[in-house]
Amino acid sequence: MKLHRFATLFACCASAAIIRADFAIRDGDTVVFLGDSITAARQYGKIIENYTLLRFPGRKARFINAGKGGETARGSLERLDQAVFAQGATVVTVAYGVNDIGWGMKADDAHKRDYLDAIGEIVDRCQKRGVRVFICSAAITSEEPDKAENGFLQKMCDEGLARAKSGGAGIIDVQRTMRDVQRRVLAANARQPDKAKHARMHVEDGVHLNDLGQMAMAFAILKGLGAPAEVSSATIDARGATVLAKEGCQVTELRHAEAGLSFTRLDERLALNLAPLWMLHGFYIPIADELNRYLLAIKDLPEGRYEVTAGGRLLGAWQAAELGRGVNLASATADPWQPGGPWDAQAHAVKIFTDMRDELALARRGMNETLTAHPRLRGLQNEMAVIEKNLVNLQRDTARPVPVRFVVRKVTQK
Repeated sequence: MKLHRFATLFACCASAAIIRADFAIRDGDTVVFLGDSITAARQYGKIIENYTLLRFPGRKARFINAGKGGETARGSLERLDQAVFAQGATVVTVAYGVNDIGWGMKADDAHKRDYLDAIGEIVDRCQKRGVRVFICSAAITSEEPDKAENGFLQKMCDEGLARAKSGGAGIIDVQRTMRDVQRRVLAANARQPDKAKHARMHVEDGVHLNDLGQMAMAFAILKGLGAPAEVSSATIDARGATVLAKEGCQVTELRHAEAGLSFTRLDERLALNLAPLWMLHGFYIPIADELNRYLLAIKDLPEGRYEVTAGGRLLGAWQAAELGRGVNLASATADPWQPGGPWDAQAHAVKIFTDMRDELALARRGMNETLTAHPRLRGLQNEMAVIEKNLVNLQRDTARPVPVRFVVRKVTQK
């Protein structure tokens, strides 16, 4: 019964996140990702950063990774002032749990109390400084999901989330969202007789996450932050060459052309895209439906198959009936090794610039910790600050939407 109450609580919170009017990361925010080695791997935070840049190109937010390998929630209290508050944080996500119980070797009441008390103190200290804090449950391990659902770690994190919520913090049940993904992975593996082709979410230790696991964690946190699914949508009547509906975009210069249509579309925001073949993760994680809906519907096309190009790049070909129902073009491409539309290529570039900014931040942190005796450290820090400022401007400029010319052309049957 107790577990059912927790599940009901978090289901309600998830529903609230989905219908939230706005994304939790606002213009001018400084976002700090606080956590253990899973955070220090610097992957899920960059996905959240890229999403924010692309979906909200007008918002100027800073992102700082404050993960530390081997750390517990209690351990983070010793560096909360320096790692979070001194950075000017306005938002912090907090993800601990596995180390707090010694990877399961210290799963007892004493360590649980220490974890819960530390979570409570993190929330209190953030609240006093006006920092919006989101407490996350720990990432899943490779433990069998039905067993883990009723295990010590989940129950401890449930209590931590309940305490955080009672203290006024935001809460994100990362574990249950990731476990949904894990069940999809296991179901797909059960249909694949070749174990060498089985998908996994963890490295060999069963605790640290691989790329798929990090993507699942980013997905869980984005959902918890109220990340909207919709990029933009346009519905066009082919017969009359008119715009029937639009959301988040402008459609102009619409006319009949080349046994089809052509038009210019200017979006207010861009879809999340990371690298060639990245949407293979979408087989397990519902990114396309729940975070990345960039829609085009064309009604009343004559029967047949139609190619769609955007900015001169081929996105693919669809039957008239499919286009009539609407297609998601967020990551559509005729060649999976190449970006699709210009927005796809823009997002790929943004990802690279985000990686560069993150590497620079990592180098700066390392130099500040280990090169304190360097006679030119301050000068090097100043040079890095200039480079980072330019990289941030480059990220934001590249994420800005531009007009794209679409051509919808009937494919000639041979």
